[in-house]
This record gives sequence, C-alpha cells and structure tokens, in this order.
Amino acid sequence: MEDFDIQTLSAYLHLTPEQVRKMAERDKLPGRRIGGQWRFSRPEIHNWFEDRIGASDQRELEEVEKVFAIQNRKQTVEDFHIPDLLAVENIFSPLLAKTKGKVITRICSMVAQTGALWEPEKMAEAIHNREDLHPTALENGVALLHPRRPMPQAMGEPFLGLGVTTSGIPFGGPRGCLTDIFFLIGSTDEAVHLRVLARISRLIQHPELLAEMRAAEGPAAIHALIADADQDL
Repeated sequence: MEDFDIQTLSAYLHLTPEQVRKMAERDKLPGRRIGGQWRFSRPEIHNWFEDRIGASDQRELEEVEKVFAIQNRKQTVEDFHIPDLLAVENIFSPLLAKTKGKVITRICSMVAQTGALWEPEKMAEAIHNREDLHPTALENGVALLHPRRPMPQAMGEPFLGLGVTTSGIPFGGPRGCLTDIFFLIGSTDEAVHLRVLARISRLIQHPELLAEMRAAEGPAAIHALIADADQDL
C-alpha cells in the first residue's frame, strides 16, 4: 500500500495541498520528509483520523461524514443510517460476557452465526491487537470494536454488531471507567470505516440514548431506539 504524498493526501482529506503542507510542518499530521518530500503512512493517517473523530464535537463529526461520503459515492450523508448496517439479529442484549476477552470473542462469534462475518477468529484476533495498541473504550461506557485496518475478506458487506452487558467491565477506558455497550464495526475499506465511526460517535452523543439502551428490553427495542436517534442526526 503506497504512502500518501502532499497531492494524494490533500485529495483524500478534501483539503488543499497548502493546508496539508502547513499541518505537516506544524506537526498536526503524522508525516516525514524523505528526500525533501513529505510522505504520509496510510495506517498512521488512518489512526490520526480515528483519534480526531474521538475528540470531535457534533459539527466536526458531521464534516467528517461529508468527507467520506464523497469518497464512498454509493451513498450520501442524507441516505446513510446506522440501522441499515445494524440488523436486529446482530444486537445481543444481554451479552453474556464478564471479561474483555470474552466480549470480543463472543460478539464476533455471534455475529458470524448470522452470516454477516465469515472469519470470526481472525476478526477477534485483529480486534485484540487493536485494543492492545490503543483501547477503544470511551468515558461514557461505550467501546467501538474494530481492527486496525478494514478486513474485506472477512465479510460480504459492511456490518455493525452491538452487545450490551448487564454490568460494566474493565475495558481500558479512561480513568478506569467501566464499559457495557460494545459496537462491532465491520468495514470493507477505510472510507466506509471512518464514516461509520464518525456516525456512531455522533449517535452516542444523543441525549439519553445510552441510558435508554441500557434499560431497553431486548434487541428489537434497542434497534428502535437507535433508529429514532439516527433520524435526529
């Protein structure tokens, strides 16, 4: 996979080459000079964008979605909705797991049983590796499980899975906070992945949604709550 240069990264991020150059010179982008020319590793840019999404507010997240909607021309921001990727049968409440390892293994295994994921063991291993690198647990009790890179060979189409445990468990969250809501993100390419990540990040900022999900009785009720919240975005 080739690294980005100034021109290709500016096209990827929908910025001007001058904006990218200034960001790199000010250490706002992960890059390095090789032979006097800027080069940007695709995995590093991917991780940088993930971190940026995690620290963004609703307006910034909406802009992220627009960027990747342009790259994924099959859909626009307006016709992209989380419930389209999250089938009711891929919602597991309660998810019967009490450790980090069990959560990852079980949610991958259960999604595989519905046919959305073809290689649950490889996906679980990739998620473990991603979590070891940088935990995806957030302070609000949500974790966004995904591998470092999309795994198109492990699925037919992008999908989401969701597990809700009966109590919070240690998952590497900031300041030791516990986690009880787990989204599993299965993406076929980087643009899809980052767009889904931005959309979920907007969704879980919705007032009262997380509390309502925790109190909901069963997958159908949770799906309906998410569908309503998604329509408000």
